Amino acid sequence: MAPTTLAHGMGTTFKECGHDPAYWPRCPHPYKIRYRNAMGRQQQESGFTSRETAITRLVAVYNERKSAPANQTRIERIAKYGPMTFREYTREWKQGQRHLAPASLLHLDSLLEHHLFPALGTRRMDSFDHKVVEHFIRAMERAGTGLATQANAFDKLKAILLDAHRLGIYLGIYLDSPLLGVQAPVYDPKRAVIPSPTQLRILRTVGDDTFQVLVDLMSGCGLRNGEAAAANLKNIVASDTYRVTEQVNRTTKQYNRLKHRKPGEYRDVPLPPQVKETIERYAETHGTVDGYLLRHPRDRSRPYASYLLNNQWRRIKQTKKLDMPDGMVLCGFRHFFASNCLAHRIPITDVAEWMGHKNLEITFKTYRHLMPGTIRQAATILNTTLAA
Repeated sequence: MAPTTLAHGMGTTFKECGHDPAYWPRCPHPYKIRYRNAMGRQQQESGFTSRETAITRLVAVYNERKSAPANQTRIERIAKYGPMTFREYTREWKQGQRHLAPASLLHLDSLLEHHLFPALGTRRMDSFDHKVVEHFIRAMERAGTGLATQANAFDKLKAILLDAHRLGIYLGIYLDSPLLGVQAPVYDPKRAVIPSPTQLRILRTVGDDTFQVLVDLMSGCGLRNGEAAAANLKNIVASDTYRVTEQVNRTTKQYNRLKHRKPGEYRDVPLPPQVKETIERYAETHGTVDGYLLRHPRDRSRPYASYLLNNQWRRIKQTKKLDMPDGMVLCGFRHFFASNCLAHRIPITDVAEWMGHKNLEITFKTYRHLMPGTIRQAATILNTTLAA
């Protein structure tokens, strides 16, 4: 091999076939080029059919590196952030996550401290590639980490590495993102435990008036626990519509924006007459504070806290006198709303919107088994038109 060096900084063209350089123009073997990338690292390409095409490629790479002002900025970013440890970079990245609610920040900190930092905290940012990410996922699998936690931890790692990729950290090292080709952990929710209509009628009457309001809003309107705790008489915007505008945050115990929504965003949900009657009866009997029905029993100036509902639910379960499904949790009331909708052929897209799910995939995975359609039923229906 006898490389041909071009102008200073451009690179070299060569062949590795063993033929004399004088024979290269007639030799069938491809030309190769070698040059230094924006990071100063040596890089090699092959497959050029002639020296002219190899030189054309070297000139293009050289001009791109020299003429683009952004390249210098990228080089500076790589020099700054590349040597950073994952822990250092993440702490700086976290400062930009101003959109996260307090509960989401608490969840993020938990994932970082218990899963991401122990495995990746001291790793340099410029050392990440798809093998490092895949090793992290396999390590969680070997440790028996739950699938939901695996999926959440991967999502956070993905967000951080994509942020680094946008800064150009990996463009001077690898051709692709360190996430390319990585198979993400898949969380498949367990089948929901749902009370029957008969069981629901009994359960909604075993607690106090506050418990009945919460159960009715969850089972009749699909609200989350915290959303039901923020029930407000003013949110009845029509005789058949309740507007969900906020929730009682589990962490701060204060009113806050909805999950997966920006401040000020809302969603309208169906309001069955029975639930409307429960809300209005409670307001008439117990009064409201600026429209809010449920307040802290020892301090009416404070919102109703989630632990109060959990405490009452625990006491109800301890009586062991109820016909309650095994494994049912408070979310079973919200699951009842979904099953009731799907059993009456309400589109799952509407159900997902009313329940406030981040995407339809969550709704589908959780409630697919409740959808009434079957292959046999579909075949019969489709044949009706085909045979007409």
